[in-house]
Amino acid sequence: MSPDGALREITLPFADPTGQTASLLEAALANSTHPTEVEKLLRQHLLTDPNYLPAYFAMYKLLFRQSRLAEAEEIARSALVSGARLGGFPPNWQQLAPGTADWSMIYSPAHFYLFTLKALSFILLRRKRLDECREILEKIGELDPHDLVGASAIRAYADGLTAH
Repeated sequence: MSPDGALREITLPFADPTGQTASLLEAALANSTHPTEVEKLLRQHLLTDPNYLPAYFAMYKLLFRQSRLAEAEEIARSALVSGARLGGFPPNWQQLAPGTADWSMIYSPAHFYLFTLKALSFILLRRKRLDECREILEKIGELDPHDLVGASAIRAYADGLTAH
């Protein structure tokens, strides 16, 4: 896995690419090409800056790609807590409503939260926990009626699995 391509995908949606933290992480990841080293760098970064949301995204995506689904789920759930804390809303997705936050503001903790909730639904789907997956997708549909985070793709995949 090449970390530089993955990093572009990671930092653009959730961070100011001109920020100092982003550039330090980018520089560190650009010097490593091995997934184990990338994981180590991301874990160190999360320890030193637990508010840097793209590092969570990178970490759960890396773990997911390695089929380490339980670990990816754990990181995604931690990411939800951090996103909620930064966004000033409850971390429990079941307590959220459309007016809880501005879910449509792309460069925001709220949007990151929704995106991570979508990722969690896919992780749960892959772990064959369809009921939990569907509950989360239902909530995302309520919070994101215009499907800005693309949860409809996960919903369609889940529907396809249950149709067989």
